[in-house]
Amino acid sequence: MATSPDRAMLDVAVVIPTFNERANVPVLIERIGRALAGWRWEAIFVDDDSPDGTADAIRAIGMIDPRVRVIHRIGRRGLSTACIEGMCATAAPLVAVMDGDLQHDETLLSQMAAALRDDATLDLAVGSRFVAGGGTGEWDRDRLAKSALATRLAGLVLRSDLADPMSGFFMTRAALVRDLVPRLGGIGFKILLDIMSASPRPLRFVELPYVFRVRSAGESKLDHVVALEYLIALYDRRMGRIVPVRFAMFSAIGALGAAVHMAILVLTYVMLGWSFLAGTIAATLVAMTVNFFLNNALTYRDRRLRGMKALFDGWVAFCLVCSVGAVANVGVAAFLHDVRQGAWAASALLGVLVGAVWNYALSSRFTWGRYR
Repeated sequence: MATSPDRAMLDVAVVIPTFNERANVPVLIERIGRALAGWRWEAIFVDDDSPDGTADAIRAIGMIDPRVRVIHRIGRRGLSTACIEGMCATAAPLVAVMDGDLQHDETLLSQMAAALRDDATLDLAVGSRFVAGGGTGEWDRDRLAKSALATRLAGLVLRSDLADPMSGFFMTRAALVRDLVPRLGGIGFKILLDIMSASPRPLRFVELPYVFRVRSAGESKLDHVVALEYLIALYDRRMGRIVPVRFAMFSAIGALGAAVHMAILVLTYVMLGWSFLAGTIAATLVAMTVNFFLNNALTYRDRRLRGMKALFDGWVAFCLVCSVGAVANVGVAAFLHDVRQGAWAASALLGVLVGAVWNYALSSRFTWGRYR
């Protein structure tokens, strides 16, 4: 089979994770083409099944420009994992990551590629807002404060003096990324931080200044859940090998569910005068429902269930799993209590642990595991 001359030899691949960026796609491709004039490049969009038809818009352009292609992901989401898939999908020796919202200065791409080409010891060229010549554009005081806090927190896992570890705009060597993939957490939205903290050796980098632009189309993806994911990613890098981050989140939500259970029981049994059995049933259903929706939104955000049918089916599966887990909890606790007379606290805690592991393992498989 003949090789397309456009793909025969590549210098640079630009990976752009997208979600609802249809209006920005043609503008960004045109700008990348101008910025990388003289370089052999391709643009790999990784789209998380955008409802606005972003993937179709990319395919339409790809029909006439073979340098443009799309990885259309169904049933999973997440900026970091999208970047990882895109970076591993190219034959180009250099790979850049940038957002699809036109806020990154694409004219920096050529400088990044030249820096890595001219210095074989460099691992990364990072677009930085916090070195001389860079800037955050029209950010307000609140966003600047949040960014400064996030940068300080990044210092907990980094072994370098990178000025802008929160940058989502950088270029690196594709071979380096492929080597690091087994170590990457893929959590949250800061893939640069993930790469730098995952490397067993300090990575050599250069920071190139740029000014962050104002979004012209589409909506910002920043929200409180994204901020929480950042904290989760930091936890994963520091503690994830001891207690896996999903299990830690699942257990924390389970503890919250226990508090909800007790609150509902007090309301129904103590305050409203229901029977203890009726109050316990109501408390159990409410607690399991709260746990299900919180786990769907947070613990399994990358494969969360959507739509009424999927949510209902998932809720039923989760309740069934947790019901069996409750039986396992009680059974183990009762057995240990009989064996070790008087050690009621230790027996209860071990029962809780067995129930938690059971619930986590089976809900991961039967409630949120359909796309695994």
